[in-house]
Amino acid sequence: MPVRLGPAGVPLSCKGRTIVEGIDDIIALGLDTMEVQTVRLVAPNHFDQFWQAGVLANKANFEMNIHGPYYAELLGNSSQRARSFAKMESALQAGKVLNARHITCHVGHYGETGRGKEANEQIANIFAGVVDRANQLWGDGEEYPAFPWLEDGTPMKIGIETSGRQELWGSLEEVLEVVNHVEGTIPVINMAHIHARGHGRLKTSEDYGELFDLVRETIGTKTFYCHFSGIEHRSGNALHYTQIKKSDLNFDPIAEFLVEDGEWLDVTIISDSPLLEHDAMFMYQSIEKCRHRQLERKARDERQKNVVSHAGMEKSGAENDENADSDAEMSEQEKTELIAAEDAVVQAEKDGAVNEETEGEAETEGEAESEGGSESEGGSESEAEAESASSDEQAKEATKKTQKKPTKAKKAKASATTDSTTGTDDEDDLFNSENDDDDLF
Repeated sequence: MPVRLGPAGVPLSCKGRTIVEGIDDIIALGLDTMEVQTVRLVAPNHFDQFWQAGVLANKANFEMNIHGPYYAELLGNSSQRARSFAKMESALQAGKVLNARHITCHVGHYGETGRGKEANEQIANIFAGVVDRANQLWGDGEEYPAFPWLEDGTPMKIGIETSGRQELWGSLEEVLEVVNHVEGTIPVINMAHIHARGHGRLKTSEDYGELFDLVRETIGTKTFYCHFSGIEHRSGNALHYTQIKKSDLNFDPIAEFLVEDGEWLDVTIISDSPLLEHDAMFMYQSIEKCRHRQLERKARDERQKNVVSHAGMEKSGAENDENADSDAEMSEQEKTELIAAEDAVVQAEKDGAVNEETEGEAETEGEAESEGGSESEGGSESEAEAESASSDEQAKEATKKTQKKPTKAKKAKASATTDSTTGTDDEDDLFNSENDDDDLF
């Protein structure tokens, strides 16, 4: 966001009164530009001083500007217009010698034409001729050795200033309409005049934002040439300039806008204040204060973001640790349950194998008993009773074993349903074996 500041004329603090000495003082103050005032008529003896200032400005890359005659009647009668054109021609010649980048022009009263489209068309035709004349002056190649700044072929911009009184042509809307139709012209936005003509309209940074947005949307520019000072006004008319601190037109709102929202701007601001360079320095300091406040706010916001981010990272880390611990606990529990289930399955398998062995032993003993009985049919009844008692005891012992085994199988029922079911079937088979043994006897 380039912002160039400077006074309208030679600084009050300058010991000398020439333009060259004024440029030296302005550069020493840290300012960037100057507007030379040709209040009435440019005298021939001024041109040597203008040329010296132009050479110095060209070497120092210092922006020079010029203000044409204050009194002009471009909408007056033929004689008034002729005098105004003569003054404007002198100002154009001075701007060429001075290496000026902008020339500020007044229009004057509405005259008999009055407000409206007709007046705007007349002004547009006049300034189209002024632009053509400036192009002719800058296109003279024979003068390049004396005026090396002419070689780039870019003539100074013809500025049309907004007026501060109701009877003068030059409301912001009128100026923008003409500039929008005439290439080579720019609006000179005099903040004090706009403020006075608008009954004190410029009060906040939003007001300045709307002003710059209106200009940008109308003529499509990002480069602005402005005047600023305090102003005393009444009933929509400017009375006279004042120092900034004694006016209701404050510079702080525009400084805030330039710093906060004016990154897209390329602006030159000329101090029209009676204090000239003093108020130019005041404007410079106001902008710097706004920049420092912006940097402090950004640094504070950045610190707050870092604190919040750090706290969030710590909280997230704690949550992750808790989740990891719970996952570890769940894993251990799952492992324990899995081991218990596996043990139950193994135990159930062992119980099933024991049951099968018991059934086999019982069947073998039964067969042996039946064979022995058939071979010794002629034996004594005492031996038969003894054998019967012995086989009854063995059957009871087998039954007790089979009744104990299914109990263990039932303990593993939650994790091995299939095995427990098998155990139950085995139990039924064992009881059936007992019945079979009874049938044998």
